[in-house]
Amino acid sequence: MSSILNADLHCHSVVSDGTLTPEELAARAAANGVELWALTDHDEIGGQHRAAAAARANGIKYLTGTEISVTFANETVHIVGLGFDPDDAAMSEGLYDTRGGRGKRAQEMSEQLAKVGIQGAYEGALRFVGNPELISRTHFARFLVEGGYCRDTAEVFRKYLTEGKPGYVPHRWATLKDAVNWITAAKGLAVIAHPGRYKFTANEEYALFLEFKAHGGRAIEVVTGSHTPAEYVEYADKALEFGFAASRGSDFHSPGESHCDLGKLPWLPGKLTPVWELLENRIQ
Repeated sequence: MSSILNADLHCHSVVSDGTLTPEELAARAAANGVELWALTDHDEIGGQHRAAAAARANGIKYLTGTEISVTFANETVHIVGLGFDPDDAAMSEGLYDTRGGRGKRAQEMSEQLAKVGIQGAYEGALRFVGNPELISRTHFARFLVEGGYCRDTAEVFRKYLTEGKPGYVPHRWATLKDAVNWITAAKGLAVIAHPGRYKFTANEEYALFLEFKAHGGRAIEVVTGSHTPAEYVEYADKALEFGFAASRGSDFHSPGESHCDLGKLPWLPGKLTPVWELLENRIQ
């Protein structure tokens, strides 16, 4: 397959913190010209069979996907898994354990918001949740916008849900080794999601890439919704430096919220190895 392929290998449905169903996402992807698609819900693979069936119904190729939350150097990092067996028991159990910490964290976030006069945030956030096990900051943000506390979800994160602000509660997720091992043991391929988003020093990022590769990680997202054009170039160079394949994905969550719509990203730079070339036997 060519690097000039409209592949979108990072997006979210109502199974985690998106607002569209897997079926609606598949239809939107097809309408936007996506040729190869993956649904990558946070710490969850419950929508995979629906997504694969919807992709077939819309005439697009499909790769299984998930986005696993890990803690590295006291920062939350996301690892996308692609092309794995969606019925793998060990991966399902690991993701179930990872999701388990979200409920307690959500209650603590609600308590913090109550201290600054925002009552009922937990119950309000739950109204936006398709899967209560996966309640997240995004669901709180939607509640705060609906309640008129902020104009949009970006303002919510700036004022309330990032480190040092009321409503921010850190959580320790899986380890990097665990996440990569779950993916590779299930015959999938591990990808570092949107590396430009993490607040790492150059040394910390270098350590992340080295450790990820040592555990069997194979790729990084180069072209993604939150990267700038300069970061496309930066992470294309990093992919070549570390011998990583390159992935492409919008990180689409919702028509009204996302940086980029499904299938609307620039092409991968041609000098890179597209991740889908390593997964041709896993494409449905």
